[in-house]
Amino acid sequence: MNEGRHDFESEFDELFNRSRCLATRMLGDRTRGEDIAAEALARTWLHWAKVRGLDHRLAWVLRVTTNLCLDQLRRRRPVVMAPPVSDPTDAVALRLALAAALRSLPRRQREVVVLRHLADLPETEVARALGITPGTVGAHLHRGLAALRGRLGDEREELRLALEP
Repeated sequence: MNEGRHDFESEFDELFNRSRCLATRMLGDRTRGEDIAAEALARTWLHWAKVRGLDHRLAWVLRVTTNLCLDQLRRRRPVVMAPPVSDPTDAVALRLALAAALRSLPRRQREVVVLRHLADLPETEVARALGITPGTVGAHLHRGLAALRGRLGDEREELRLALEP
């Protein structure tokens, strides 16, 4: 048990941070993202005997995170978005525009775009996390990005610059 605990503790920070990042992006709320990540890691610990033997533990954790986020989103009432902010150079306004555009995508396209571009997972990991084929990931990614390009229009370049680390 101590060896399993040590393995979990050594991977906890990376797994938690990636889970929190994904949940925050999917839900648009850092506090709720942290709560979801904590729940995902608690479930990971409960199943650690199985999870630690997997080659792709991160994909397993992100699948749990995605499922928890989807549960939250299903229970959530629809939110009426405020009109876009008139100052597109404001990074906060740009992030809000991206969040709104992401929320407008169909669920599977949103999941794929968030996992691939915001959580920075390769397409094979996205496929594994969502339980779909890499070809399906590519199709959803193509459609989702095309829809985002259409919704974000001229704000795309400013958004890219605002989101760079």
